[in-house]
Amino acid sequence: MSGSLLAAAVPSGFENRTRHRIALRLLPFLFILYIVNYIDRTNLGFAAIGMSRDLGFSDRVFGLGAGIFFASYMALQVPGALLVERWSARRVISGSMITWGMLTLLTGLVQTPWQLYAARLVLGAAEASFFPGVIVYLSHWFQTTDRAKATSNFMSAIPISFVIGSPIAGWIISHHWLGVSGWRWLFVAEGIPAVLLGAVTFFYLTDRPAEANWLEPEARAWVEERLRMDRESGSKPMPARQAVRSVPVLVLAAAYFMNNPAAYVFMFWFPSMLKRMAGVSDLRLGLLGAVPFIACFLAMQVNGWHSDRQRERKLHAAVPLLISVCGWIGLSLGPQSLGITIVLFTMVAVGIASISVFFSMPTELLSQSAAAAAVGIISTLGNISSFVSPYLFAYLKTRTGSFTAPLWAVAVVALTGAILTLSVPIGRQPRDS
Repeated sequence: MSGSLLAAAVPSGFENRTRHRIALRLLPFLFILYIVNYIDRTNLGFAAIGMSRDLGFSDRVFGLGAGIFFASYMALQVPGALLVERWSARRVISGSMITWGMLTLLTGLVQTPWQLYAARLVLGAAEASFFPGVIVYLSHWFQTTDRAKATSNFMSAIPISFVIGSPIAGWIISHHWLGVSGWRWLFVAEGIPAVLLGAVTFFYLTDRPAEANWLEPEARAWVEERLRMDRESGSKPMPARQAVRSVPVLVLAAAYFMNNPAAYVFMFWFPSMLKRMAGVSDLRLGLLGAVPFIACFLAMQVNGWHSDRQRERKLHAAVPLLISVCGWIGLSLGPQSLGITIVLFTMVAVGIASISVFFSMPTELLSQSAAAAAVGIISTLGNISSFVSPYLFAYLKTRTGSFTAPLWAVAVVALTGAILTLSVPIGRQPRDS
């Protein structure tokens, strides 16, 4: 059915109702899953405060523990994305969640640095397929015109995970129950939801529109046709292995390599930096820690909506990064009050709002199987820097005795990432058949 015939065949309002129904069915659920994922991935930032008191772990131990997660995480990105494309999203996502939930529970038993390293390494392997898998999964359901907004809605779970998780984590680590330290209970409290939601995912998610019995046959046919038209709007076919060597994909990978350190240094080190800069209690730390992420959530929603409205990606991905650069520079100059410190951390957090628009680019430049491989490659190469950066941040802090040098280093890296993001060629690329 051609595009004109398709438009004539559907009643007025049918398209919007179908798009909204898909969004309401999938996005809130995926949003919740990503909250659980991000709380699980970054809980070490708060647990570190209690672990340093009980186990005497140094900054370098936590830096390596945070970074080693990405050694296994990045190794399995491409296989995870391709499994979602070629096999089943609900099976891959469900299995990943159940596995990482059980591993998080076991992390609460660590006693030595090497046990922490081992726990984080296997946790990275368990989580590897989740994020690239969901990005590819969204391309199975949402047209190009809706994709940045859908991705923004999904990825706004990143700041919300901290808005929810920071006060809870601050409260948990400040208490002891049954003779067990609060940081150990933190891992228990964050592992159980992943296991339960992983089981629900298997039955709730639908792999493809054609399999969605919660849509009418006419709606399923319309969605499949619109997605087919999106796929065919490019030029001649290109194999996935060639697509991931194309210039846009390589530039995207380089940009993500430079963008990631700022985000992950902030998420892992923000609790410790704020506590040492401001000297607040664990409970107040959790409450104040939510403020930058509320601003990030709002920025992510506005940025994704405006990007789709303007049909522009590069500036919407780069401007939040430039705001974060200003925040990093301000922090490196040594803010003199708690209020200014929170404002600067908020500017840093706004940089995370770029990621949803950023990841809408590869699925628009390439078709499904090529985009699946490209998202995996971009995520893999980008997470190499995520592996290194938390440890290097701790190393520079230990060598210099202050946060000044590592904060300047992060600002320079983030600025480079913004420049690379602006350099991404956005012309339509050859697509695979």
